Amino acid sequence: MRNWIGLAALAVAALAPATAEAQKKGGTIRVASSANPSSLSVHEEVSITTIQAISAVYSNLVVFDPMNKTNSDKSIIPELAESWAWNAEGTKVTFKLRQGVKWHDGQPFTSKDVKCTWDRLTDKDPNYFRKNPRRSWWENIKETTINGDHEVTFNLGRPQASLMSMLASGMGPVYPCHVEARLMRTNPVGTGPFKFVEFKSNESVRMARNPDYWKPGLPYLDAIEQRIMPNRSTRTLALIAGELDMTSSGDVNAPVRKDILKSAPNMVCVPGPTNVSSNVLINTAKPPFNEPKLRRVVALGLDRQGFIDIMSHGESRISGALMALPEGLWGMPKDVIEKLPGYSGTLEQRQTEAKKIMESLGYGPNNRLKLKVSTRDFTTYKEPAVILVDQLNKLYFEAELEIIESTIWFGRAARQDFVIAFNLTGSGIDDPDVAIGENFACKSENNFTKYCNPEVDKMLVAQSSERDPEKRKKLVWEIERVLAEEMARPIISHGSTGQCYQPYIKNYVRQENSIYNQWRFETLWLDK
Repeated sequence: MRNWIGLAALAVAALAPATAEAQKKGGTIRVASSANPSSLSVHEEVSITTIQAISAVYSNLVVFDPMNKTNSDKSIIPELAESWAWNAEGTKVTFKLRQGVKWHDGQPFTSKDVKCTWDRLTDKDPNYFRKNPRRSWWENIKETTINGDHEVTFNLGRPQASLMSMLASGMGPVYPCHVEARLMRTNPVGTGPFKFVEFKSNESVRMARNPDYWKPGLPYLDAIEQRIMPNRSTRTLALIAGELDMTSSGDVNAPVRKDILKSAPNMVCVPGPTNVSSNVLINTAKPPFNEPKLRRVVALGLDRQGFIDIMSHGESRISGALMALPEGLWGMPKDVIEKLPGYSGTLEQRQTEAKKIMESLGYGPNNRLKLKVSTRDFTTYKEPAVILVDQLNKLYFEAELEIIESTIWFGRAARQDFVIAFNLTGSGIDDPDVAIGENFACKSENNFTKYCNPEVDKMLVAQSSERDPEKRKKLVWEIERVLAEEMARPIISHGSTGQCYQPYIKNYVRQENSIYNQWRFETLWLDK
């Protein structure tokens, strides 16, 4: 067997508290959240409202280094696993587990907990999770075997370059074998730096320091309070007034950021990419979009740069399903993107072609096609959805906006309870297995449009198994071409937003290629 990285050195580094400044213990960090979490079970939810609210309760086998702004396989460090090693074929990875770790209820953590978690995620225990939205992440795990209490092996069907990154994401925590699923939704038990205290609907989620945390001296904070505040203006004013310490990572667009810094010039505001794409969900099973020509009208008519200029003052970027360059690890160069269907030519040329198609179907300025554009009751959805409605109405549609309550949005999307919708898709990691596989594979629960192309599924397997990154990129870009050609889920842009926090927050690094992997707060401290 062979080690991927210098695990002993990384384990020491992961456990050592930061030494750049003298840390202060104590205090509560107050973080803004935009909506109620649907539940507190990370493995059953897809929304940032759950991941942000409760990540600090959990631990993973491995994690991305929280002090490195770029999540990649090069920034993975040990957590519940002390070390890991692969076989020569890349089809087995064995983890040596940390000893002496306890769940928050006092029960010991063992290899059985790891096996239970992934047996449930791979449907070997099909009755545990009510929802399993990331089943596609783990389908290559054929068996999880244990050797005593402190060693576990994942046996794969084929090599998979993305596995370690998926395990390191905020969506990859280990669950306790002995706790029922219904309790994990409302009173989660973890091994993380903070213990769950209470959830008050439409008010807050509170966590307190875990005094028995296995990392010496951590966390520094006494507590975390996620304050649920649906109105962005209220959240912004509360931050400026000092009633909040930090915003969520995707909440502060360029105009809002400028307003915050004008009123509070000492505020720390970090702009950057989020690995969240804005996209259009089109229900091809219902009229009128069972007509392929109408789907092409939507794809042709998108004014991507218009969205970017209005929503981010030019900071977001045009891309396909994968995060845009230069931060994106798999993004397409400009000359490749501009050859894709729906991207080539000028906007005027594309919109002229779209209107001609509408006219050929009998529509025009005096005979518009009525439809509802659905979106989530979430500020970052509603504002750009208004722009989508306006752009569609320039193409002989008569569109109006339908706002769906936030906590039921993903359930409705999964049931295809929409005709056309504005959607945001955040990726847990910057990797094609997640960004494409989760959203376009035939059997994925998060494939909201139910797009299914068996050839694309084969290509997804081929790219996932490819160990050479450059060869893998070429396979991925070919998949991107097919998705654009078939208008599977037209991508508008990849977002760039800011996160703002008070200047007394220390030792915190905003992640630039996922909004899901920065909510542990175990090394963060307050200088006040």
